[in-house]
Amino acid sequence: PYIALQLKAVSVSVSKLINHFSLETNQDMVALGEISVLISVTLAVFTILFGTRHADATEHQDGLILAVALESVVKLLAFLSVGIFVTWFMFDGIGDLTRQAIDNERVVAVANKGFDAGGFAILALLSLLVFVLLPRQFHVTVVENRSEEELRQARWLFPAYLIGINLFVLPIAVAGHIHFNGSINADDFVLLLPLSSGNELIAMVAFIGGLSAGAAMVVVACVALAIMISNDLVLPLILRRQEGRAQPGGYNMEQLILRIRRTAIMVLLFLAYIYYRAADNSQALASIGIVSFAAISQMAPAFFGGLFWERGNARGAIAGMTAGIAVWGYTLLLPTLLEPDHWLIVNGPLGNGLLRPEGILGSALTPLANGVLWSLSLNSLFYLAGSLTRQASSSERIQAGIFVSHHAEQSASRRQAMSRLTVNELIATVSRYLGTKRTERAFESYSTGLGKQADAGAAVDPDMLAFSEQLLASAIGASSSRLVHTLLLKRFEDTSPANLELLDQASEALQYNRDVLQSALDRMDQGISVFDAEYRLAFWNRQFRKLLDLPASIGQAGISLDAIVNELFAVHDLASQGIEASELSAKIVGEEELWLLALSGSERILEIRTSPMPGGGLVVTWHDITERILVAEALREANETLERRVEERTSELVRANQKLERATRLADEANESKTRFLAAAGHDILQPLNAARLYASALQERLGDHKDGQLVQNVGKALESVEDILGAVLAISRLDTGRQETRIQAFPITRIFDQMRIEFNPVAQERGLDLRIVNSSLWLKSDPTLLRRLLQNLISNAIKYTPSGKVLVGCRRRGDNVSIEVCDTGIGMAEEDLASIFTEFRRLDAGAKQAPGLGLGLSIVQRIAGVLGHPVSVQSRQGMGTGFRFVVERAEAEISRTEPRPAEMPAQHSARLEDVFALCIDNDPSILEGMATLLSQWGCEVRTAADREASLNAIGEIGRAPDIVFADYHLDNETGIDVIDAIRNRHGADFPAVLVTADRTQSVKTRADAKGIVMLHKPVRPAGLRAILSMCRTSRDAAE
Repeated sequence: PYIALQLKAVSVSVSKLINHFSLETNQDMVALGEISVLISVTLAVFTILFGTRHADATEHQDGLILAVALESVVKLLAFLSVGIFVTWFMFDGIGDLTRQAIDNERVVAVANKGFDAGGFAILALLSLLVFVLLPRQFHVTVVENRSEEELRQARWLFPAYLIGINLFVLPIAVAGHIHFNGSINADDFVLLLPLSSGNELIAMVAFIGGLSAGAAMVVVACVALAIMISNDLVLPLILRRQEGRAQPGGYNMEQLILRIRRTAIMVLLFLAYIYYRAADNSQALASIGIVSFAAISQMAPAFFGGLFWERGNARGAIAGMTAGIAVWGYTLLLPTLLEPDHWLIVNGPLGNGLLRPEGILGSALTPLANGVLWSLSLNSLFYLAGSLTRQASSSERIQAGIFVSHHAEQSASRRQAMSRLTVNELIATVSRYLGTKRTERAFESYSTGLGKQADAGAAVDPDMLAFSEQLLASAIGASSSRLVHTLLLKRFEDTSPANLELLDQASEALQYNRDVLQSALDRMDQGISVFDAEYRLAFWNRQFRKLLDLPASIGQAGISLDAIVNELFAVHDLASQGIEASELSAKIVGEEELWLLALSGSERILEIRTSPMPGGGLVVTWHDITERILVAEALREANETLERRVEERTSELVRANQKLERATRLADEANESKTRFLAAAGHDILQPLNAARLYASALQERLGDHKDGQLVQNVGKALESVEDILGAVLAISRLDTGRQETRIQAFPITRIFDQMRIEFNPVAQERGLDLRIVNSSLWLKSDPTLLRRLLQNLISNAIKYTPSGKVLVGCRRRGDNVSIEVCDTGIGMAEEDLASIFTEFRRLDAGAKQAPGLGLGLSIVQRIAGVLGHPVSVQSRQGMGTGFRFVVERAEAEISRTEPRPAEMPAQHSARLEDVFALCIDNDPSILEGMATLLSQWGCEVRTAADREASLNAIGEIGRAPDIVFADYHLDNETGIDVIDAIRNRHGADFPAVLVTADRTQSVKTRADAKGIVMLHKPVRPAGLRAILSMCRTSRDAAE
């Protein structure tokens, strides 16, 4: 009925709420039976999921308790919300509600019914009993309880919660009678008051509170009952049937327990649903709960009788509860299943009115009081009668002894048992736990202390029994010692076989446990000694006496700590160390930190730790650390020797580091010298090489189609090869020495792709290759000049080693980076050759046959990639092609950007160069002569100069500003850029200028770009000069 109460409360609430909204939306009403079925199934599933995940009955169901706690808070808040709404929003407060209640006849009539003292007493009695006995209450209070602190909190928190939950009961009840005037059931007031006032929000809050309360009560009650059913009813039957049968090794008992509990939950909810459907639906919810409370109270006589009456036993408990449940079922449960006017309710069985369920023997009590009093009375009577008709078994008496105070020392039976128990029998019993020798020494010390020798056949007196109990407690604990002595005395009270067998079993178990403990402690390296609250030896192991070199006389229970300390002083002459006995005793008792004691007699060093016990007494551990101390001393000496050796090695290392620093400095200086030499040598070599190129070009044009023209052309190609070698060597030198400057900036990738397309399309077409450079709108963050050179080398290699097919250049977005890829369908490379392709002057056999080269291109690529931080990777298959890729950081695109750009000189070889005034500035006469010869052959008017003054004088001879200036960067005491600036400032003309230099540093290029000066690196290619002059002539003609 208790679970049915919750089902009814939840089902009615859901039905009322759904039907309310159905009326508003003109939808069909929902049947209450359909809702209750769905709710029963849902609660069963929820209970199984939350309450039967593990088989341990004592395990804390944290998730379940958290859900219960949450629903309790939700329920309280919901009820308070409804109470506040009803009191201060439907009415104008307590005063207004009181005035209307006084004027309402129905409320006045209810109030005038008077106080039912008998009914209140019955309810109070039932509440007192079920507060402890209700399964869900017991489960939360006992099973889920973790500590006494939680109980202390519950002492004030639970009553406070009850006060809060009942705070608005009376205002809501009064408001319901006023508002509905008796037209609805009082159980529906909390939900229907907000709905009737049009406040659906408060109604929904009330519904959620009621739903959470009902669900939580069902879950906890079902879980607690399922555990009881499985552990105390079903499992014992299963185990008895399986007793003696061999079970398979994989038999999973836990799963069986879980299935039993889940089945029990479903059966309980099914029975609750059946009762809910069968019971009189006109009953108030509270009356159904009271029926359940009366059923639970039938456990009270056996429960409380077992706590306070020693004679109570299982027969009495079963008889009492059987009678009580039978009377409860007839007087309280049966009327809820029948109609109020049923003949059995009205007339009683066989028409006997004295046996009516609601009025036994013609009682005029209320039906509740009638059922509760008769059921509890017969329950108690049968409990007493059943317990008195049979003697309690040994196990029942022991269980009763746990709760019931025997006052055995004053009982006649105990005195009679002591008169039968002899000293010899007592010693024999104790020796089973402590050993014969130890027990005999202890009792001899006891007798010596009394000044008389005990007769072995004499009866035990209370003092000796107390001493024996205290002695045995030192080994097996006070509670076990008390149990052993109680059973020993009961042996002489009742010599039944059951008691003797029980005593033997308990003695064997205690002896076994003590033997295991003693054996384990004797095998420990540390000495262990346990002293009681009076600092007398209670327990010890073999190592304790061995480490301290104590005689056998010390190894007996009850010897004082002072006696042990005195023996230590005698054996090890501790007084010679300046230690007093009282001082050592105090240190053993009061020093909880580790401390050391040197024993001169055995030359041992002991590490001692004292740990106090909660009930008084000490546990002292004695650990021999002599070897550890000797090792530590040896280690200290070794450390001192090692420190000296470390100092010596450190000095040697410092000297070696100093030599290494000097060698490194010399190497750096040599490297710097090499770099300066390469730069100077490159400049000095490129100067005559540049002049040679100029002379060769002039001679080739002068000879034209002459038979010696081919020789001159071969000279030009040889000079180009020398230029390539020098350029590559100088580039590698700059990259290896770290002198390559970088200018990291954001720029569009299409700028470099366009340059590559212009530069390599003619070469690819000449070789019959399909060069595809895929445009992209991505921007990069890198040095555009070095990146262009890196890409130049890769594309040049791809074209060079691709006999036919195509070369593809493009980029892919990789998160915040961009992968630039150069792929070809060329000759490819074997997997084992990929690791060596970046080595200087390394050329593969297949590549050497395919195209000429130096083997420096990929070395330069690797070094540029290292400077820029763009890792290069390669994939290749021999005969299929090769793919290079390197990763560059992606930059955000910029809408507008102005950058210094060098003047662009389109190649226009067909333009006429007559009357073009070209001024050539260089401090090398051979270069000036070569430039003058070549340009003059093209029809230019050429003037040469070595410095600024000569340049200005040459311009003065012509009488006008030059059309173009070719200047070397490195002049005597000045630069070519300085001379160009001076000429422009003098003549106020912004004429084209070209910086012809062997200096390839970034700083020179940056400065030239800033002045709008085009750079040509020595040796100069005649085609480049011709293109620049043609542009200059075209620009001048367009201006005129």
